Amino acid sequence: MNAIATVRAQAKLTLSLRITGVRSDGYHLIDAEMVTLDLADILTITPGSVGLTCDGPFAEGVPMDGSNLVARALDFVGRTAAVHIRKEIPHGGGLGGGSSDAAAILRWAGYRDTVGAAVLGADVPFCLAGGRARVRGIGDVVEPMPLLPKLITLVIPPLTVSTPAVYRAWDELGGPSSNSLNDGSLNDPLLNDLESAALVVEPRLTEWRDRITKAAGRRPTLAGSGATWFLEGHHRIAAELPEALVILTEAAPITD
Repeated sequence: MNAIATVRAQAKLTLSLRITGVRSDGYHLIDAEMVTLDLADILTITPGSVGLTCDGPFAEGVPMDGSNLVARALDFVGRTAAVHIRKEIPHGGGLGGGSSDAAAILRWAGYRDTVGAAVLGADVPFCLAGGRARVRGIGDVVEPMPLLPKLITLVIPPLTVSTPAVYRAWDELGGPSSNSLNDGSLNDPLLNDLESAALVVEPRLTEWRDRITKAAGRRPTLAGSGATWFLEGHHRIAAELPEALVILTEAAPITD
């Protein structure tokens, strides 16, 4: 554990999401299907040193202080290390970049408790487990599922969407509907209860949905609270959406 280590922090994608209720403390209960992707940040960890640095195509805007989830994860496991992040996961798009970085630190430190990892954030437990899973509760209940080979086209518009604002909008739109109640079954494929609320918070998402639909000939699904839209399969649509970032990736197991 004293040697310099290089670990991968793989992005996550929420394939489907239902909101099944709201706890008395305001936390929303979910029932979701998530997968890890082969898109990943690269973390170089130097034990015994101190400091957080970052480069890469999406380094701009990443906090380098104690608010960064990497710093919080190190504190959580009681470790001291300098960490350099090669930022390959776009942030602000709902792909779990910060959560996956934190989960990579936990795995490096030998910490595997998905329930305990929830203290760092709702996406950290799944990012720690990886693969494909049904995720419930406030993100702390992770039930592994067989990983299915799947190509995915991500379309990331030049927008950011506030996740807390989307959940507030969902509450204001009326909360759980009859088709969002937890009946013990897996989610319907490609269903996202948060989509309507996200379109209220950021109306330009509607324009992007329609543009992607026209370019691909298929309606995309919003990933979590956005702003990323995705389509299953390989869609050559980058030329028709020059302002967006279009990434072809695939569902993949965790590989450090």
